[in-house]
Amino acid sequence: MKILTRKQIETAIDVPLLLAEMEKGLVAYSEKKTQLAPVSFLHFDAPPGDVHIKAGAIRGDDLYVVKIASGFYDNPKHGLPSSNGVMLLFSQVTGELQAILCDEGRLTDIRTGLAGAICAKYCAPKQVERIGIIGTGTQAREQLFHLQFVTACRDVLVWGRSQEKAFIFAKDPYLAGFNIRCANSIEELAQHCNLIVTATASTEPLLFGHQLMPGTHVTAVGADDVGKQELDSSVFTAADLIVVDSLEQCRNIGDLSHTKEKIGDKPVVELGAFIKDAQVREAPWITIADLTGIAVEDLQVAKAIWRHYEIQN
Repeated sequence: MKILTRKQIETAIDVPLLLAEMEKGLVAYSEKKTQLAPVSFLHFDAPPGDVHIKAGAIRGDDLYVVKIASGFYDNPKHGLPSSNGVMLLFSQVTGELQAILCDEGRLTDIRTGLAGAICAKYCAPKQVERIGIIGTGTQAREQLFHLQFVTACRDVLVWGRSQEKAFIFAKDPYLAGFNIRCANSIEELAQHCNLIVTATASTEPLLFGHQLMPGTHVTAVGADDVGKQELDSSVFTAADLIVVDSLEQCRNIGDLSHTKEKIGDKPVVELGAFIKDAQVREAPWITIADLTGIAVEDLQVAKAIWRHYEIQN
């Protein structure tokens, strides 16, 4: 059994490899080749925090994963990251623990950023004029960073509830490859961006259907727990195509769960099926991707990191 520290994990990050492995996992999920345990949650109020426990396997694979990831949202006030966690890889043959990835939540942040990039790769307009980021936290940062691997666009507008945090985000060295400006409002951002990512812990809608330009793609990653919501149901009403990472999960905890019957007969497609069928996005379409995070993503990232580290060492 091996233990990998966050520092060791960082040396094994290969984004193109992780993107490819994530795509394979999403396709396997939509082909019903995986088994995922029901997601478990813990919620805390003082200070505010939540913990997600996810587990999953691909049938016939050699490993399965159990992941514990947390977000404690007051941590930055104390100079600590909001994310933490660990991933455990077990043998599907014997049940033995093969590796402990002490990633401190880093791999959850990365795999969510990768999922957003995959959505943009397949669903966003071929010509992205400007990227809009709603949110200024860790996941907003990861979403934008990973977009550089799937689009040539480097022009960005960011909006956050705190102008100070938006300014800090715009100057982040991690995002030095982008030209980032701060938007005064979400309305302004939506009027100038045809690829928008929402990455907040909001519990009420931030983005509305009437704000979207024709041909815009929206990826929403914040509503990963009960009670969270970033997209008003009018966004789904305005959409020509809705893509989700998991139909079952998004109906329960994603932004889609807040729409109920309001979307009518709009097509809702799982991302893995969309990738497999190589469907072509119609240029003027408004497309929405609702992501809640599934364990097969954790599995694919954890396996790739562990194996890449073993090869390097």
